[in-house]
Amino acid sequence: MLFPVLTESRCVIDLSGTWNFKADACGVGFKEMWYASRLRDARTMPVPAAYNDMKEDAALREHYGWVFYQRNVSVPAALKSQRVVLRMEAVAHKARVYFNGRLLCEHKGGFLPFETELGEVLKPGENLLTIAVDNRIDRTTLPVGGDCPFGTSEPVKDQKQNYPRFDFFNYAGIIRPVKIYTTPKDYICDVTLVPSVIRDKDLVRASVDYCVKLSDLTIDVDVEVYDADGKRVGCGHGLKGQIDIENPHLWNPGDGYMYQARITAGEDVYVQPFGIRSVRVDGGRFLINEKPFYFKGYGKHEDTFPAGRGFNPVMNAKDISLMQWQGANSFRTSHYPYSEEMMRLCDREGIVVIDETPAVGVSLKFGGGISPFCKDKVTYKPFEDGGIGTFEHHREVIRDLIDRDKNHPCVVMWSLANEPDSDSPGAYEYFKPLFDLARACDPQKRPCTIVCMKGAYWKEDVTIRLSDVICLNRYYGWYDFGGELETAKEELKKEMDWWDALGKPVMMTEYGADTVEGLRDTLPVMFTEEYQVAYYKMNHQVFDTLKNFVGEQAWNFADFATCQGTGRVQGNKKGIFTRDRRPKMIAHYLKERWENIPDFGYKG
Repeated sequence: MLFPVLTESRCVIDLSGTWNFKADACGVGFKEMWYASRLRDARTMPVPAAYNDMKEDAALREHYGWVFYQRNVSVPAALKSQRVVLRMEAVAHKARVYFNGRLLCEHKGGFLPFETELGEVLKPGENLLTIAVDNRIDRTTLPVGGDCPFGTSEPVKDQKQNYPRFDFFNYAGIIRPVKIYTTPKDYICDVTLVPSVIRDKDLVRASVDYCVKLSDLTIDVDVEVYDADGKRVGCGHGLKGQIDIENPHLWNPGDGYMYQARITAGEDVYVQPFGIRSVRVDGGRFLINEKPFYFKGYGKHEDTFPAGRGFNPVMNAKDISLMQWQGANSFRTSHYPYSEEMMRLCDREGIVVIDETPAVGVSLKFGGGISPFCKDKVTYKPFEDGGIGTFEHHREVIRDLIDRDKNHPCVVMWSLANEPDSDSPGAYEYFKPLFDLARACDPQKRPCTIVCMKGAYWKEDVTIRLSDVICLNRYYGWYDFGGELETAKEELKKEMDWWDALGKPVMMTEYGADTVEGLRDTLPVMFTEEYQVAYYKMNHQVFDTLKNFVGEQAWNFADFATCQGTGRVQGNKKGIFTRDRRPKMIAHYLKERWENIPDFGYKG
């Protein structure tokens, strides 16, 4: 599924703006056919944005169920001779799309695009577009929902809120742009580009293998490659081929050099940007362009006020700028795929990305037994008996994520899940087919990982056998030995020495301490800015002793919203920046550290 772009053969119409909106608080919307006519008593709602914080309405913020978005759509008559497609970049978490009262498509999953052709349902003049959105999540969805609030063991008898099995707010709605785009009737369906870098002493050569999919295989295909100055540097003919590029300018962290492939097939033209770089794991090293790379950066969230998880290009640009100011070079898309616009920005800015599926909250006791979040409730059969309801959806999102992001040079690794109970019986049987699928789907054969949590028993964790890179979330000095940094340091060193001895690359994908901006003390007391600095210094003293340690990604880039609870003060305060991107003391310490750590060769 190609990202919509404007070319001489393709038109793109952005439907962002103010839509009509109505929450179905009583669950009558479909029975009363709200999708078939103008919504009565509708409110205004911006698209794209999460709806939760858009009105001063506690019931809407905690709404549990369907909402309806609606607007009129007109398509210029000049485009009626083309194929007309309606595309939703992301709707959280389930969607039903109606056009002039007719159901066109349904989609499950809140962070990846889906689309449908309008065809004969498109009428001259105004058309009624209605998108019904369901924010409910359960044990078959990713992310996973349940009937126990996060961090508790008591199920809720009368569930009226969305209780996620993860520690961030379940923002919902049409969170990314809705677009109409057109193509000729015979069109380019997909483009796959696989660059290869060949080093012969000081000589660097490159080639690009390409594969083009068409709606009509009888059409001739031409592929031209242009450099960043617009100079043609190679060409090919046919559905598949290889294009050699002399004196290539490689894509590197901090140097996001992009080429463009211009594909012409009959009347259709599509332009696909790409970068030339190599990625692989060699023993305990992570290599980009055959040089040992060191990850410096963050776990992030798509979280801003008041848009929530809504697409925010201004804040995306600011976040990248702040990371570059600090000397950071990377982030993980915790805990779901980010917008494709963000991935394209990272391509251009030279930011390295670990691309993660929305498989957060998959702590399901794969071997059967008691859910760790509801201690008195036996709910799961063994995976072999079909008791885990997420598996098929997990396969689907892996396929869709890799299909969407396969051509992005910024993406260097796939993360297939965050903090599952990856040491439980049945976990290997659940994850092994998913790793196989990811490796089969990715034409560039990037490394794969799952991010494991502290609760997993090290020696039984399936990441040892499955992951190319060991990614750890650890909070020694916060959740473990909070306020006791010397003891925390000893325990952290003990565990990290064990992982380091495995001989695989190891990195920390989460570590951090909740810190209230402006809370200060003469001593490093928990929740103060002084403690946050002391906490990170302690962790780094351990990291720097490890031979195969390849990166540190602080948790979190910025404070973010969560469900209400006594463990959270208006959200998670582990941010290095506040939610509105003001730096805490720790931001300056990390800037000093990261500016003195090179992107390449830090661990040899």
